[in-house]
Amino acid sequence: MSRQLALDTINLQPTPRFAHTEYSLSYHTAYVDRITGLEGTPESWLERERRLMDLWGFDFLWGTNDGLFQDWGNRGRTTDMGHAVYAADGSDLRQAQESPFKTVEEVWAFDAVAEYGLPDFAEQVAAYEQQVQNARRDFPDQLQAGGYYKSIISGAIAAFGWEMLLLACSEPRKMEPVLDSFFRYTKHHMDAWAQTSVEVIIQHDDYVWTAGPFMHPDIYRSIIIPRFAELWKPLKAAGKKVLFISDGNFCEFAHDMQEAGADGFFFEPDMPFDWMVDHFGDSMCLIGSAVDCRDMAFRSWETVKASMDRTAELGREKCKGLIWAVGNHLPANIPEWMMERYIEYLKTIWYR
Repeated sequence: MSRQLALDTINLQPTPRFAHTEYSLSYHTAYVDRITGLEGTPESWLERERRLMDLWGFDFLWGTNDGLFQDWGNRGRTTDMGHAVYAADGSDLRQAQESPFKTVEEVWAFDAVAEYGLPDFAEQVAAYEQQVQNARRDFPDQLQAGGYYKSIISGAIAAFGWEMLLLACSEPRKMEPVLDSFFRYTKHHMDAWAQTSVEVIIQHDDYVWTAGPFMHPDIYRSIIIPRFAELWKPLKAAGKKVLFISDGNFCEFAHDMQEAGADGFFFEPDMPFDWMVDHFGDSMCLIGSAVDCRDMAFRSWETVKASMDRTAELGREKCKGLIWAVGNHLPANIPEWMMERYIEYLKTIWYR
């Protein structure tokens, strides 16, 4: 485990092995209890997480923070679309709530900054810096990124829900000032992150679907992506690296995002690993692999091993910076025997 190895990977410097991270590993509560020898209680949480990171060889930790006012539901109108069961005990199930927005005119009149308000800038900088220092203290062997989740489109989804967002986006020019308000809200936090000592920032925005863009490509290139470039200017000026992440398939815009200033991409299996390596392996840090979590949950070890072998081969041949991670997450329905075979085999093939 090495935060320096993660930094070198993101900076496209030579490393002895691929860097490593995963998502949702802690959802495997019984498995984690067993391998760490600690139960998931508040008193043991930190030591349990440290042991887990060490046992699985984590160099990098995913993380975002939407700031001091992150719970928009306490500050103004939002739309709770609910949450499907993901945790093993079903504790994350949440039923959808009716949207407070009844017409597109209400959406077009919306301003995120006016609705939710912005935290005091100095207080936000201090809170972010405290998070950075806490992460370095608690996980000294891993690189913890800063970041922001409810960016331009994700912020609009959280406010309006999908149905009202899609209806309102049918008139792009009426929607642009609304999206600009989410941009302005996000930029306040990017400016704050730029004032901290964090090395790496994750910009999350689910701005496409599984099949690709849900708006005309011109809207992305004229309204969305130029605003990402503006979000990243203060971060780049401060020497931060910017890693972009979206669910779904954003292959159509990946080169645009690189030109806007992204230094790396997180990506799901909807974006073919081979394609990403061919297009960006020599110029960007890639966080992912050819391994699909659905294969780990429902298919054979031979299928998973073949994907791991392909990742290692392509990573050695074509990737200057690869942080290995299973495509999407490690959901709780992956059997323990598959988890164990996966991590044991990974440790034999992650060397360059």
